[in-house]
Amino acid sequence: MKLIALADLATHLGHYSDPTKWEADGPPRVVVSGNIATPHVVLAAVAEQLPHITLHALNAQAGLPDRPGITMETCFVGPGMRKSSALTYIPARLSMVPQLFKATCPPDIVIVHTSQPVGGKVSLGVEVNVLPAAIEAARARGGTVIAQVNPQMPYTFGDSEISVGDIDFGIDVDAVLPSPQSVPIDDVSRAIGNRVAHRVADGSTLQLGIGAVPDAVLASLEARRGLRIWSEMFSDGVLELERAGALDSATPLVSSFLFGSQELYAWVDRNPRVTMLRTEKTNEPANIAANPAMTSVNTALEVDLYAQANAARVGGRIYSGFGGQTDFIVGALHSQGGQAILALRSWHPRADVSTIVPLIDEPVTSFQATAIITDQGTAPIWGYSQQAQARHLIEQAADPRVREELWEEARALNLT
Repeated sequence: MKLIALADLATHLGHYSDPTKWEADGPPRVVVSGNIATPHVVLAAVAEQLPHITLHALNAQAGLPDRPGITMETCFVGPGMRKSSALTYIPARLSMVPQLFKATCPPDIVIVHTSQPVGGKVSLGVEVNVLPAAIEAARARGGTVIAQVNPQMPYTFGDSEISVGDIDFGIDVDAVLPSPQSVPIDDVSRAIGNRVAHRVADGSTLQLGIGAVPDAVLASLEARRGLRIWSEMFSDGVLELERAGALDSATPLVSSFLFGSQELYAWVDRNPRVTMLRTEKTNEPANIAANPAMTSVNTALEVDLYAQANAARVGGRIYSGFGGQTDFIVGALHSQGGQAILALRSWHPRADVSTIVPLIDEPVTSFQATAIITDQGTAPIWGYSQQAQARHLIEQAADPRVREELWEEARALNLT
């Protein structure tokens, strides 16, 4: 890794601005860290230098360069791309995204956000995810790997450690990592969290996301013992479980990216309790299934009477994507004593509609979880007939205001 000044970056990227040197698939593809680890300073400099790029990031947050000449590309849409007029969405389970870099989405430039070097290595810190695969693919085709080297990026262990020899250029940028605004746990979220937690026994392995419902679940588990974490991501709720003594101290906490407070970032810095792995490992269903009593907790925008879930689209427009939901549902269902739970509100407060619907008219994200849990109750799904599934959803998960209507629809669908 050659350390250079930000102003000198242009001299190393000039050949990417020449259309006669582009590959057959068009302008150079720039793959960057997503979530809260986007290397904004270096990315802005690259976007200023290159008039045309395809910008690939997972769950991109606000602040990405967005102008004519930049095509946004992702397999999981975040708020930083959701309203872009030039968005290319590529449907893919998260565990499969790394393979795209060797096939239809080869990277020309990879920009990562790293710690400072230690012993010939840097750490990807809070965002491993698909980045090791992107780096490998770029190097295999003679691309360029650039690091935004930040003394405030935690040094984490596992697949996050990258040899400085795999990075072409490093640019020092001292910047505070952003922290997402915490979502208060309201009464509805707490009710859902308590119902989910009731199904979690001592010694279970957990996968949860971020938000009020996952936070409520974790807050309800502090009295458990011997819990394990195998997840594509975790946030501050896991730190609270650690402090409460709820986690198995002999088992590493496994994740692929982190999303949380400055306190969380300080806690994971050089913490041997935390192992950061690449997506191909964390989201491989066989690896997930190998964990005891794997309990996967995900959410959805709506669930229909066939127990099909839409977690990706709103009004015919892509809102997020498959993400890791399908990976973890399959893995959890194959785990010894495992379960895959979809937890959601029974009523969407902003749209003012039921989240339990007769039949989803959007593409299905996942289906046939172990149970659907709402603030109204728990609807067992796996192992029941389609008629029983529909009955459980109506009687135990749907808001009372729509149950009569759902029964009518169920009869029309031959689900009674």
